[in-house]
Amino acid sequence: MPIDILMPALSPTMTEGKLAKWVKKEGDTIKAGDVIAEIETDKATMEVEAVDEGTLGKILVPEGTEGVAVNAKIAVLLEEGESADALNAAPKPAAAPAPAPAPAKTEATAPAPAKSEAAPAAAAPAHDSKRVFASPLARRMAAQSGLDLAKVSGTGPSGRIVKADVEAALKGGAAKAAPAAAAPTAAAAPAPAAAAAPKGIDAKALADKLGMKYKVLPNSGMRKTIAKRLTEAWQTIPHFGLQVDCEIDALLALRAQLNEKSGEKVSVNDFVVKAVAVALRKVPEANVSWHEDGILQYEGVDVSVAVATDGGLITPIVKNADQKGLATISAEVKSLAAKAKEGKLKPEEFQGGTFSVSNLGMFGIKSFTSIINPPQSCILSVGAGEKRPVVKGDALAVATVMSLTLTVDHRSVDGAVGAKYLQVLKKLIEDPITLML
Repeated sequence: MPIDILMPALSPTMTEGKLAKWVKKEGDTIKAGDVIAEIETDKATMEVEAVDEGTLGKILVPEGTEGVAVNAKIAVLLEEGESADALNAAPKPAAAPAPAPAPAKTEATAPAPAKSEAAPAAAAPAHDSKRVFASPLARRMAAQSGLDLAKVSGTGPSGRIVKADVEAALKGGAAKAAPAAAAPTAAAAPAPAAAAAPKGIDAKALADKLGMKYKVLPNSGMRKTIAKRLTEAWQTIPHFGLQVDCEIDALLALRAQLNEKSGEKVSVNDFVVKAVAVALRKVPEANVSWHEDGILQYEGVDVSVAVATDGGLITPIVKNADQKGLATISAEVKSLAAKAKEGKLKPEEFQGGTFSVSNLGMFGIKSFTSIINPPQSCILSVGAGEKRPVVKGDALAVATVMSLTLTVDHRSVDGAVGAKYLQVLKKLIEDPITLML
């Protein structure tokens, strides 16, 4: 029976993507794990690997197509022994999962009826027949682990059991719960979407009316996602900012010594990332996210570092930054930034993070306030280090001063916690030798 290849969801925020390139052609033999296509998501271009084995029977979505909805059918795979005639013989069963992406994308179509109709159809083949529908890879995994496929609910096309179902069943039956959990999530989506309806003045319509000349620069998937998430963050998160000035002459001197002796090029931002992480370990109340069920206090300290790319801003993550040395942090930030600019970041390299750092000091910006990167509760804005007059004792002196602005989600981080965190961070930056201990 032909297997539908669906548009995968490669990030939590992805609802559609661009089919950038087909790596395999019609008629090519496909093995599990083979790269079959490249998908451009809202954040990066990623390779998609095959889950099942067979022959690529037909490509339904040509490469270069934009706006392909998640779970839309993009190609059909023929199993071993099947001919191209099977493509014409079974178009109707393959159409069963098609209604599923529509509710998630339009949000106006009633999702519950679509799900309820699709579920019995998917379950029927497994229960009404002696045959268990499963991909070759799923059968092999089940055989190796001694799993009875008859007891596994399939989430693939027409109730087919795929690799993810076997893995979930081996972990404790999560495969059976997944289809049921999808419906309420989709049904709950329309409420927040309605709140984001106001769009303000239509710039294009106004420009046309006034005869203003312009050119349209098409919004990339990344730019659309940035706009959506920042609007959501600004409108839904009660946030406030706290600012502190740090003298960084000692930090600059230590940096110069380290770079001279090691040959490395550790930046001021690398020091900031390290200090941010150590301060989070000392003030774990700031290493949190808001959730209705309770505040999530993270055990790991994963610092997201804002990187500007041609397509927009992205925040690759330095994981467990509090446990890493300055040289390691410096190397990781450089590598992640290069991959971000090439659009080659893997999902695990930019999804997650517990705290963000955004630095505009290299542009001469003295201070600024960043918008929170949800679901995180804090983001630190780093300004330029500059010579400023300061009072030391009763005398006026000159020192290199850097302004730091902490934006926090007031639902999970109170003013006192934010102030305590900045106090610890300031001490670490002004006495940077402690970061080496």
